[in-house]
Amino acid sequence: MKSGVDIKPATSEDEVTRIGDGDVVLSARNLSYWYGDVIGINDISLDIGEGVVGLLGPNGAGKSTLLKCMTGQLRPATGSVTIGGMAVFNNPAVYARIGFVPEQDAFYEEMSGRQFVTELTRLHGYTADDAAELAEEAIEEVNLADDAHRPIAEYSKGMRQRIKVAQALAHNPSALFFDEPLSGTDPVGRRRTIDLIRTLGDQGRTVLVSSHVLHEVEAMTSNVILINRGQVVADGNLFRIREMIDEHPHRIYVDCDRPRHFAALLAEYDDVTTLEFVDRGFFVSTRDPETCYSRIPRIALDEQITLRAMTSEDNDLSAVFRYLVP
Repeated sequence: MKSGVDIKPATSEDEVTRIGDGDVVLSARNLSYWYGDVIGINDISLDIGEGVVGLLGPNGAGKSTLLKCMTGQLRPATGSVTIGGMAVFNNPAVYARIGFVPEQDAFYEEMSGRQFVTELTRLHGYTADDAAELAEEAIEEVNLADDAHRPIAEYSKGMRQRIKVAQALAHNPSALFFDEPLSGTDPVGRRRTIDLIRTLGDQGRTVLVSSHVLHEVEAMTSNVILINRGQVVADGNLFRIREMIDEHPHRIYVDCDRPRHFAALLAEYDDVTTLEFVDRGFFVSTRDPETCYSRIPRIALDEQITLRAMTSEDNDLSAVFRYLVP
């Protein structure tokens, strides 16, 4: 794996982006895809090993297109993708090794969560009994067992995200792809999903997670690929990228049910510089965003404060790309 930040796309065999641990599991060579005259991804070459790798980029950077090409949902205009040495596109034997969590919902709304996961697992060739057992295990793993009997039409956004994760896990794939998996989840659900993704990486699986939120990926892995305008612009260790961001002030918005009590607790920390109250919460400015991001949900849990949202424009990757891309 390269160290630091390499600001150029991989265009030759000597320049292929190599990231992750152990043997290469996932390979892409000169991968391109166009939507008419619009470039989705352009000449991307990657080698990815075991563990969790973050695919970071602003909205519209090409992350979803890259994941769809890697999972065989799109046929690339140029180049190829292999998993375990086998071509991905139109290859059912490879699909059985892939788990995919899409950003967009695609449900049979009248089905219960249990039925949905079971039927998708059966499509991988399992018997009805085996599929039902695997579905139960996956639903337990995402903490949705108490609601598995309910129709998906009644699920909240966070529950829909979790049932998507369950269907991706149930058939025990070796390579997993998560497209913005934390979108719409509450802070507690976000923490559980992050812990699950880290566990999957620790199990020796290859896990590629796309996001446009830096601190979410930082909680899962230090191995990252940055993509912008359809090209890899940087890869390597997240801590170097984090240093570039943290040189600038960080302002975090907190939406909660007891903002003044919460703000008073945060004001006791030396890294907190200012607090500003608004209608549904407050902004906290900090010199140590990494610590502050982990501190906020911990305090909310300890003090039984309902934390509805925690966001920061300063953490959006568009700021990173202003530094990286001329």
